[in-house]
Amino acid sequence: MLTMRMKKAGLQQCGHQNGIPLDKTKKKGYTGYEKKRVGIEMNNSEIIAKIEDLKREISLLPSGCISKKKKDGREYYYHRTSHQGKRTEKYVPFEKLNELRKQIQKRKELEAELKEINNSNPVMQKTKKSTNLKFKTFVRTGEQLVKMASLAEKYRRRDCYNVLRDYVFGEPQDKVFILYGLRLTGKTTLMRQVILNMTAYQLSKTAFMQIDQGNTLSQVYSDLKTLENNGYQYVFIDEVTMLEDFIEGAAVFSDIFAASGMKIVLSGTDSLGFVFAAKNQLYDRCIMLHTTFIPYREFERVLGITGIDEYIRYGGTMSLGGINYNEKSPFSSKDKANDYIDSAIASNIQRSLKYYQDGGHFRLLYDLYAKGELTNAINRVVEDLNHRFTKEVITQAFRSSDLSVTSRNLMRDRENPINLEENIDRRFVESALKTMLDILEKDEQTVAIDDARANQIKEYLSILDLVTDIDLIHLPREKEIGQKTVLSQPGMRYALAEALVKSLLMDQKFGDMDIFDRNRVLERVLDTVKGFIMEEIVLLETKMAQPQMKVFQVQFAIGEIDMVVQNESDPSCKICEIKHSMEIVPDQYRHMVDERNCELIERAFGKITDKCVIYRGPNSQIEGIKYLNVEEYLKNA
Repeated sequence: MLTMRMKKAGLQQCGHQNGIPLDKTKKKGYTGYEKKRVGIEMNNSEIIAKIEDLKREISLLPSGCISKKKKDGREYYYHRTSHQGKRTEKYVPFEKLNELRKQIQKRKELEAELKEINNSNPVMQKTKKSTNLKFKTFVRTGEQLVKMASLAEKYRRRDCYNVLRDYVFGEPQDKVFILYGLRLTGKTTLMRQVILNMTAYQLSKTAFMQIDQGNTLSQVYSDLKTLENNGYQYVFIDEVTMLEDFIEGAAVFSDIFAASGMKIVLSGTDSLGFVFAAKNQLYDRCIMLHTTFIPYREFERVLGITGIDEYIRYGGTMSLGGINYNEKSPFSSKDKANDYIDSAIASNIQRSLKYYQDGGHFRLLYDLYAKGELTNAINRVVEDLNHRFTKEVITQAFRSSDLSVTSRNLMRDRENPINLEENIDRRFVESALKTMLDILEKDEQTVAIDDARANQIKEYLSILDLVTDIDLIHLPREKEIGQKTVLSQPGMRYALAEALVKSLLMDQKFGDMDIFDRNRVLERVLDTVKGFIMEEIVLLETKMAQPQMKVFQVQFAIGEIDMVVQNESDPSCKICEIKHSMEIVPDQYRHMVDERNCELIERAFGKITDKCVIYRGPNSQIEGIKYLNVEEYLKNA
């Protein structure tokens, strides 16, 4: 599976490391060298803030001096200033003289303080020197560097911060550090936070290089030589995968610069490009840290947002409206989610394939790429990933599975059933949904998406850490194993599902329903979607957090168990139902107390040690069944 494959490849994921406290006054959370940096000298961002405060205060105070003149036996005072070589004098009434004198004196004292800070701080001294250096890319050093880094001071650290920190401040080694992942997963913020923890001396030896469209590896090499010749020891290179020749020439970073003692951190959003480079040019000369997977506990801790429903709506990025990172989540609407899929996923795959082996690695996807349909194919796959990934689902005429499930649920409502099929124009709704999702029907596609092409797209999505597979085992024939593909960014899936709600609102027949019934339908649609997503979140996070266990679903002839966590070495297992509900209802655990089901499970997987329902209510227990709050479960997984 994905986790095991990453381990074999020597990759590390962000969600599996321990973080350290944001509050720098709590020194007990720091390692020895961090205590030295934080305790002995002023924080670098504080230095910059102090300088900015001094400059602001100085600008508000009068410059120049006070001159005195005698006329007709009386003394007159003037405020003398110079501007662009021109001297001016302005009369000062005697009652305002003392106040002006105090302000001018205060300005001189502040200017002296500013000068002392600039002269005693190596960062400021280095800034003067580095301004004379000529670069071919955009390079920040000195004061510019600290100003850029200080933007991240208010953010809490991701769990994987320590991995990057240990590389930068650890012993020299002939390896580069690769920080990669989809957009908005905190890569640049991590680099800024490490820079903020540097001493002034380390900062004077640090540069941040920003790669833009049109830059070449040759230009980067030239700038690295300039930095090396001027004593720089730490170089952060952001968006390095934008270099068209990066994949084929990546070895220059490790073989020339890292090998001579320079610490180089490479960051970029084209994760697939990094994987290609790591398997070829860089091979065993890189340390890789993937930021894409963001578990619930980290989402809550870093962004300060609680609740599984908020994670379902926005989970997957370090972004949420008004909270810390960005103004708006990329998953706040279907359009934004599709923009994110295009820019962060489809573009990621296509750019990497285009520049790897001069485009010779497209394999079966080349015809889709040549016809301009690869982005559409990737979008189609992503939209359907939470259900099943087969040729029939991808290429068949689109039919909303969410809508079908909602219709069945409303029909089964014991108190107030609604026949949804009689109250909507299904053909219109599905047509509107298809238009919103920009999905091509089978007869509109120039190139067919067969099993081989679909599996290749899925392979690349797995490398991007966007999807992972959960086994679906059928009992009593346990050798019959299917797979459920789970999306690691729930907010993306939810945004696409919301498009279904919009299509319902556009249907005239649905609009004729009573407003209360209409709202019930819409609420049930979204609740059904949340139920699917919450189930997959629990499965994915349990699998990622407990790689030594086998995590899967079990399906009987009648009914299923949402999650089985098996200890193969014991052997024993825990069985769980996952419900997007806040209520305890016996019907929720009926399959777990069925004697025949339990007998089949124990025969196949070992003794059942625990039975639980993971739901949104408080922790409780009933008839031997543990009820576990989903947020608490995910934080402790």
